[in-house]
Amino acid sequence: MAEIKTLYLAGGCFWGAQRFFDQFEGVLSTEAGYANGPTENPTYKEVCASSGHAETVRVEYDEAKLPTGKLLEYYFMIIDPLSVNKQGGDEGVQYRTGVYYEDESLLPAIRAAFDREQAKYDRPMAVELKPLENFYGAEEYHQKYLVKNPTGYCHVAPWLLDLKNK
Repeated sequence: MAEIKTLYLAGGCFWGAQRFFDQFEGVLSTEAGYANGPTENPTYKEVCASSGHAETVRVEYDEAKLPTGKLLEYYFMIIDPLSVNKQGGDEGVQYRTGVYYEDESLLPAIRAAFDREQAKYDRPMAVELKPLENFYGAEEYHQKYLVKNPTGYCHVAPWLLDLKNK
């Protein structure tokens, strides 16, 4: 029986993050968007001008097929959890990392995943862990961007975009 859950994962540029999460069995849908900023319905131009929103991917998944801890294990594969407001060549507040949730029942699994990752480092991770304040879907041209534009820039290593076949 399906156990549908949703997390909002800010992992730098949402193009690569969305393409990365789309590959996994148990992921039901993804949407690129803007989260936890101070204004409603920001545009990409506003987000790039430091609106305060994070480029984020809404990931709807089946917990029975893809447990929250495993989803977050994948998430940590594509980010530098020590970097503040920077992933790869992208820099700015919109590229901060974060895990945002609406369902507090996911917190034990989220915290366990954070603890496992934090144990790898001798200084605190820069990944936000917060309730979702807001999420606004990005403009259509951003959705599945790397599928539409396979040579587009992405901080996620190309080999990570096809893990299911490895």
